[in-house]
Amino acid sequence: MKLAPLGDRVVLKQLEAEETTASGIVIPGKEKELPQQAEVLEVGPGGMVNGEEVKMEVAKGDRVIYSKYAGTEVEVDGEKVIIVRQADILAVLK
Repeated sequence: MKLAPLGDRVVLKQLEAEETTASGIVIPGKEKELPQQAEVLEVGPGGMVNGEEVKMEVAKGDRVIYSKYAGTEVEVDGEKVIIVRQADILAVLK
């Protein structure tokens, strides 16, 4: 199944948590904090959202940083993805 987001929504796949710190300390499984970085899987068409014109500024394949408590987590074909509004994306990693 393929998700097709509506309006200014974006489908993200969260990147894996780091297993070691920069100094080499191994982080136990449940102590790992999930990163706020993700890969863009699908992008909505933008257009008029709440009476305002929205131009989509992210593209499929971009790596982004998003707000910590943003979006809705769903499972599609056994894979967990997050659906967020474009406004919840803070930056694109270049």
